[in-house]
Formats: sequence, C-alpha cells, structure tokens
Amino acid sequence: MAEGAPARGDGEGVIVERSDEDLLRATVAAVAPGTELRDGIERIIRGRTGALVVLGDDDVVREISTGGFPLDIEFSATRLRELAKMDGAVVLDREGTRIVRAATQLLPDASIETSESGTRHRTAERVSKQTGFPVVSVSQSMSIAAVYVGSQRHVLENSAIILSKANQALATLERYKNRLDEVTGTLSALEIEDLVTIRDVTAVLQRLEMVRRIRAEVSGYVIELGTDGRLLSLQLEELVAGIDREQDHVIRDYLPADTARSAVDVLDAMSNLSALDLLDLAAGAAALGHSTLTENLDDSVSPRGYRLLSKIPRLPGVIVDRLVGHFGGLQRLLGASFEELQAVDGVGEGRARAVREGLSRLAESSILERYV
Repeated sequence: MAEGAPARGDGEGVIVERSDEDLLRATVAAVAPGTELRDGIERIIRGRTGALVVLGDDDVVREISTGGFPLDIEFSATRLRELAKMDGAVVLDREGTRIVRAATQLLPDASIETSESGTRHRTAERVSKQTGFPVVSVSQSMSIAAVYVGSQRHVLENSAIILSKANQALATLERYKNRLDEVTGTLSALEIEDLVTIRDVTAVLQRLEMVRRIRAEVSGYVIELGTDGRLLSLQLEELVAGIDREQDHVIRDYLPADTARSAVDVLDAMSNLSALDLLDLAAGAAALGHSTLTENLDDSVSPRGYRLLSKIPRLPGVIVDRLVGHFGGLQRLLGASFEELQAVDGVGEGRARAVREGLSRLAESSILERYV
C-alpha cells in the first residue's frame, strides 16, 4: 500500500487496508462507462479543457491544497465539467458523491519521485503517492484521461478499444479452455486405469493456471467496460465456471503425503511462476511439491479421489472428505462394496449407491472418450 494511504471501511465499521492494486480496480470501476463520474470526465475531454480530480479528502489533502473555494455540493457530471474550466484541481469526497473544493492548487512534496513529465500528470502522481487517494488527470493537449493510484497509472480508453481487446482475450480463453477440457478428460481416464504420472498432473495444473490468468485479464476489461461489459461478463462466467474448484481438487488429489505445503501454498507458487516458467512442467511439479528433475516427471502417482468424487451430483463436500479419509485413494474407492461405503459416517444406502453408480458412469465415460 502506498505510504500514507488511508484505510478503507468494509461497510460494517471495520477498517480494512487495501493494496494499490485493489484500490486501482475499485477506482477503474468507479470511472467505468455508465457512471456519472465517467460522464463528467468525457465531457471534460470533449471540451478540451483538461482537469485534475482528487477522489478523496482528508487532512493530508487539505494540507497540500491552497487557494480555491469550498463547495460541499452534490456531485454531477455537468458541475464537474464547468468547474474544470477554471485553473486548479477539483476535490471530491471518498465516495465521489460530493464536490468538496474546486479551483484549488495542489502542492505535493516535490521530493516524491515521479516518472511523468507534464506538470498536471506529475502533480497527479505525487498527490496520489502522498495522500493514498486516487487522482484523475485529464490531458488538455492529448485529450486522454489517466488514473493514478500510488505508483500505478492507468489510462482510460473508450469502450470500443477495450471491447476489441476483450474479445481477443476471450477468444484466447476459449481456446485454452478447450485444451484444458482435453487434458482433464485424459487425466480422468488415466486415474481410472491408475496410470497417472507427474507429467499428466502438471500438464493439467499448467492449463488451469493459464486459464486463470486470462480470466483475470478479461475480468479487468469487464470492470473497465462498466455497463458496456454485461454481455462479456456472462460469456466469461460461462467459460470458466468451476475452474477454481477443479484446480483445488487436482492439488488436493496429488499433494505429496510428506509435504507441509497446503493447497494455498501451491496456488501461490503457481501464480508466481513467470510466463516462461509456466511452460516448464518441471516448474509446475516443483510448485506442487514434487521433484524438479525432468526425468522424474514420468514417475507414477495415484489420486486421492477428490476430483472425481466432486463430479458426483448432490454429494456434500464433507462426505467427500470422509470417503477420501476412510479409503485413502481412488482405486480403493472404485473397488469398494456397498457395505464398505456404508461403513463411512454419513454415507447411508442411498449415498453408497450414488457413489458406486456415479464412479461407474465416470469410469465408463472417461474410458470411452479416451479410446473411442
């Protein structure tokens, strides 16, 4: 979090600190198409007047402000546009619902480093770093608006440009999702036959992480598009439904028994891999806690059964945990009788039948998909 950044409330009186990245996402959502603040910014751009808008007010902001006049009036796009015609910055409250001051000169600490060259943009970056509040700078000469949050800068583009990028990313996501479905289908068949290797597991984790990263990129576009991103959001949800659960189940199935790692540790390790390292299956195996030697990728591993059991309809997670804990592996589950299944706490005759029939259907469909 940027030095001096104020904590934000969670809506229940509890103070929650937010990182620059979280604050940037929230700010981009606040200035997305369809919001009144974005309408005001676009009016300023069309009027070619330029502007400096601080999205927050506290003692630090008041200390670096000089001149201008207090207002404390309700925010509107037209008011922001008219006030931007005057020299100086416009200060809003934290929620962006009221205009606190206008035509004020901002004098941030000149020793704060900035990568900008223009006076308005240099001031915007320094004010954001010093106060912790987002600052919007509208360039009069270039007719573009940029949001500064700490050391981060985000240029606000029009919906047509964002939508073009989003559609390209969505097409890539669809291709990656199709490839993910192929490798997870192969993994299911190999699990039934007890022929899984570390290579097969890391190939699935690799594809899951790729899909997760592209999903994050498209999610960013959805936020930027605001009301224009509703259809994109529906498409994204349909494509990636269940991805997080699938990733968690794969990790729980294949975590080495002698490791102190948790599923969260593995997820963190995978997310920290560079784009180049993500293509290296040995790096994925290391993230999971297995040997980093390439020749060990063909070592056999056996699943615990979380992933396939989770595909059985109406089987609660607590029952899945008990079944895995009782039998210890998928192969023993596949060979368990009705009586053995019913011996597990919470598994009666109905659930035992559902587990037997569910696993049988999954085994049959997986083998058919692999060999037919």
